[in-house]
Amino acid sequence: AVEAKKGDSVIKRQRQTEKRRLRNKARKSECKTLSKKVLVTVDELMESGGKDLATVDAQMADAYSAIDKAVSKKILHANTGARRKARLAKAR
Repeated sequence: AVEAKKGDSVIKRQRQTEKRRLRNKARKSECKTLSKKVLVTVDELMESGGKDLATVDAQMADAYSAIDKAVSKKILHANTGARRKARLAKAR
């Protein structure tokens, strides 16, 4: 029941993992936030009957960019990124 001392490499690996986890979490959260902004804007346009899609297109470009960056960094799986982008395009 006596725990052995953790090696230096194990401690370093834990530090690195925690840093990466927080960085990945922030990137994922950014994707979700930008996607939600697009959906909220689309809903508001539908309710008001507006046809001004310029704001939606700008927000959608930001969301696409964030999703593509997450996919390129292996934070999101490629199919997950494609699915999220398709849902945004469908909502537009």
